[in-house]
Amino acid sequence: MIPEAEILSDLIGTIYDTTLDRALWSDVLRRSAEFVGGSAAAIFSKNPTAGNGFVYYESGVDPYYRQLYFEKYVDLDPATTGHYFADVGQPIAIADFMPYSEFLETRFYKEWVHPQGLVDLVSAVLDKSVTSAALFGVFRYQRHGIVDDETRRRMRLIVPHIRRAVLIGNVLDLNAAENTAFADTLSGLAAGVFLVDAGARIVFANRSGEIMLDEGNILCQRNRVLTTVDPKVGTTLPDVIALARDGDAAVGANGVAVPLSSPPGEPWLAHILPLTSGARQHAGIVYSAVAAVFVHQASLETPSSMETMSKLYRLTPSELRVLAAVSEVGGIAAIAEVVGIAEATVKTHLQRLFAKTGTNRQTDLVKLVATHTSPLRQVP
Repeated sequence: MIPEAEILSDLIGTIYDTTLDRALWSDVLRRSAEFVGGSAAAIFSKNPTAGNGFVYYESGVDPYYRQLYFEKYVDLDPATTGHYFADVGQPIAIADFMPYSEFLETRFYKEWVHPQGLVDLVSAVLDKSVTSAALFGVFRYQRHGIVDDETRRRMRLIVPHIRRAVLIGNVLDLNAAENTAFADTLSGLAAGVFLVDAGARIVFANRSGEIMLDEGNILCQRNRVLTTVDPKVGTTLPDVIALARDGDAAVGANGVAVPLSSPPGEPWLAHILPLTSGARQHAGIVYSAVAAVFVHQASLETPSSMETMSKLYRLTPSELRVLAAVSEVGGIAAIAEVVGIAEATVKTHLQRLFAKTGTNRQTDLVKLVATHTSPLRQVP
């Protein structure tokens, strides 16, 4: 038996190599599914408002059921609402959204999950905006059983690395670039990029990075050492860069979304990619760098009305799904059809919603949702 630590180390290295070659994602997801405990995995996005989504990378997913999901069942999936307000990076499963016994009664389970032999999905939000969420998920079949503590533990070991690789991959596309042209590729990026040595000394900065240093609002260099201007942020950036000497696993989740500014200023973040492992080693050696630091301004994230109400009234995921259906369709029978549960179950959730929110009718719930809707919400 190969030790878990050895398997994990090799997997993490390959995860980061996807930033250089996106064609590796299929194999990475296959190995990730095996490590976590499943036979299929995907990186995908869902938009609860529009009721659609997109699969970016996948392994072992049935093409027919993938298409069927986005055409018909994305709105019936209890995880769709749950993913929208789940914490970024935390493993979640069906039991986190609703009682598993109730899940077995849904149309989604009977018509889409059960026919495939699936029993559960362990997933994690990689990033989210006002209208959508990007996710990494591993599908569990009958032979794997429902998600347990061991599944969640293994998921936590790889999610930070997958998240960072995806975020950096969205900035850096080196599919066809040679390592010797590394700096030329970085020069054309809008994000600020710095190649640094183990002491956080800058050995290369692209044009956007040079402008950031000249302006001196977010980053500066002292004796060529890259550091933050905001004193409240401290020495987090140099500390994380120092970890890059020991490779991907050493940096871990610390290299994801490193804050470069503090409130109430504009939110700026850095993502740190080690250049001491895998296919990235050559680029690191050529430029005497241990890491690439990608700097960008964080997007404004306004909580959805459902997320706000969930926290304010301490609603369960099942109650949120019914509340969302009330605001869209209304009527016991229609809600039961949309959510995919029995009418008696809908009535039970409605009574709990009335009690928690201090309302008495469905129309009152609709008005309450409207008062919590963000003025920044996009009109379809």
